[in-house]
Amino acid sequence: MDNQKDTLWEKSERTAHYYCLILAGGKGRRLWPVSREERPKQFIDLFGTGKSLLQQTYERFCKIIPEENIYVSTYIDYEDIVREQLPQLSDERLLCEPIRRNTAPVVAWATHRINARDIDATIVVTPADQLIQDDEAFRDDVLESLEYASRHDCLLTMGIHPTRPEPGYGYLQKGEPLEDNRGRHGYFHTVQSFTEKPEREFAEMFMKSGEFLWNTGLYVISTKMIRDHLATVMPSVARLFGNQEGATPLREEAWIADYYSMCPNLSIETGVLEKCKNICLRECHFGWADIGAWHGIYEAVSTDSAANVTLATEAVLSDTEGCLVILPSGRKAVINGLKDFIVAEHGDILLITPRQDTSDQIVKTMTRYNGK
Repeated sequence: MDNQKDTLWEKSERTAHYYCLILAGGKGRRLWPVSREERPKQFIDLFGTGKSLLQQTYERFCKIIPEENIYVSTYIDYEDIVREQLPQLSDERLLCEPIRRNTAPVVAWATHRINARDIDATIVVTPADQLIQDDEAFRDDVLESLEYASRHDCLLTMGIHPTRPEPGYGYLQKGEPLEDNRGRHGYFHTVQSFTEKPEREFAEMFMKSGEFLWNTGLYVISTKMIRDHLATVMPSVARLFGNQEGATPLREEAWIADYYSMCPNLSIETGVLEKCKNICLRECHFGWADIGAWHGIYEAVSTDSAANVTLATEAVLSDTEGCLVILPSGRKAVINGLKDFIVAEHGDILLITPRQDTSDQIVKTMTRYNGK
């Protein structure tokens, strides 16, 4: 009994140093017209659950990490939406970028803020707009990854087995197996290579080889390690935030307003992952999809016998195959004789387009309407 108490105590001590940063500042342009610049996809209930993708992500991590350790970053224009959807989020745990600088600078900012509170912190960084199909497996994978990263000097990325050759995702090539915290092999690996958004022919090769995993965009690292990594691969950002050591929250916010624009516009993948040498991965099995484009949602969501997907939508489909349909509440559709199309309506715009990856064309069309 005493041993069990010690184990539970040690576990609670470890999880007290686990943190989460939810990235919720993107524009979501490839899901236009449902996702608009004034209210992008992370703030929308796409699947009829009654909760936005951000709310679902926040609640999912509340079951893994102490809620007071969950932070959210967003663009300043979305601050009111975040506060409306997550009223329990304290000011300290909300980071509002005054200007968009992609994901690497905001991770540096969050690391700086969390490190000031807890020098032993280990952080999982997650997008707000992912589809997770097995919450229990996800919880286990995240906790195992946090424990591993807290004990090893590495940047850990969480990978998942590809189910199709998807050019829009990043690919991680598995290297040597690593021993985990329980002496097992096969759950963690070194990363032999990373390829961001390859051409389709390469995506097909990667999938056939069995050596590659999709990069989920979930990263786990201790604050010490990420600060060391930033000093090596993004020294300008490291210097900027290093000048703010010991700053009060009020002074920090004022400094961000004045100097954040000096940060380079870089993603974690480009600014950190492609340049770091000490990278490892967790081979995960929780069922995952990036809610980034219409064709990706279609591939990830369960379909009926005719391979159609209707998202929280009333629609009668006749002689119709391989279509995705999403309409506003109260709208109905009768669709006959359509094959492999996206039908998406929101506000004053109805989009009807072939289902194959038309993300670039959708962005061009959206630009003509100024994203509204």
